[in-house]
Amino acid sequence: MNASPDPFSERLKSNAREIEALLEALLSKDVLSDEIARPESLRAAMHYAVLNGGKRLRPFLVIESALLLGGDRETALRVGAALECVHCYSLVHDDLPAMDNDDLRRGKPTVHIAFDEATAILAGDSLLTYAFDIIAAPETALSDARKTALILALARGSGLGGMAGGQALDLAAEKQAPSADGIIALQAMKTGALIRFACEAGAIVAGAADGERKRLRAFGEKIGLAFQLADDLLDITSDAETMGKATGKDAGRGKGTLVALNGIAWAEAELRRHVNDAVDLLAPYGEKAETLIATAYFIADRKS
Repeated sequence: MNASPDPFSERLKSNAREIEALLEALLSKDVLSDEIARPESLRAAMHYAVLNGGKRLRPFLVIESALLLGGDRETALRVGAALECVHCYSLVHDDLPAMDNDDLRRGKPTVHIAFDEATAILAGDSLLTYAFDIIAAPETALSDARKTALILALARGSGLGGMAGGQALDLAAEKQAPSADGIIALQAMKTGALIRFACEAGAIVAGAADGERKRLRAFGEKIGLAFQLADDLLDITSDAETMGKATGKDAGRGKGTLVALNGIAWAEAELRRHVNDAVDLLAPYGEKAETLIATAYFIADRKS
């Protein structure tokens, strides 16, 4: 007798299919107005980088946060696609020889292996730029004020004071292990900033009041911390076949993590604490928040 499908998993997969269909259209060979041409080698590398699997968790958070607050689904899909372009750009660049030097991503050769290093750099650059194009485009049915708020929040989350800055700190950690506070700051920037943006972006799409925007932002911060703790635990306890990428990298490079500093039992307890805090933040929304609450538990319990 077959087990009944898990409603949350089905919803996550359904959203992923929608995001991937939109990304497929956005990364087609069709030249947009004011574009001169789309060089095929570069377009193919961008397409490969983005449409090679993945759970599409960040776009899912944008969509579900927007729906929680009454936002438009189609608009949230476009903002989610823009965020996925930024996330995938970061993976392409993180995998480069000058950065983490990885050969495998989502069970497939990384972009610089499948194409070449120069094309991988340009693919990452182009995906980052395209994200802001997607948000600003007329097809994203938002007021200029909301588009500006999204662009500013995404820029802050992905740049010097966010994800890129976190990667710089991560590289520095290979030479000198940071303190526990340093690790928390590094991870909040490198991993947490885009997850925080995903939840806050849903509130912006919905035109939510400042208080609700702050609440969703705080929820994103909590599940971002949980995501990184889960990732660090998986790096120790899982394997490359399950993860679709190399494991044991942090220990091999001498990088300090909260798991390495405090142990697996502490990390598992801290992970649960962050998830519980995240769930408590959504209490005012009652049953309407069921999907986002399930997402917090999914982040803690994921196996890859």
